[in-house]
Amino acid sequence: MKRKDLVRHLMDNGCILLREGGKYSVFQNPVNQKEVPVTRHPEMEDFAARKICKQLDIPVPN
Repeated sequence: MKRKDLVRHLMDNGCILLREGGKYSVFQNPVNQKEVPVTRHPEMEDFAARKICKQLDIPVPN
């Protein structure tokens, strides 16, 4: 999955960009205050995208 597609999915489901790090961007779900780092690689494995969504308690992308 492309990173930009995952970021768009996170934003569409109410997550916000909390901060930028050196290798990661940290996103937060403001509903439950959960945070998760998202790598800055342009491509990532689908299982990693599903894991990020599960950690934030949002639906997984198709």
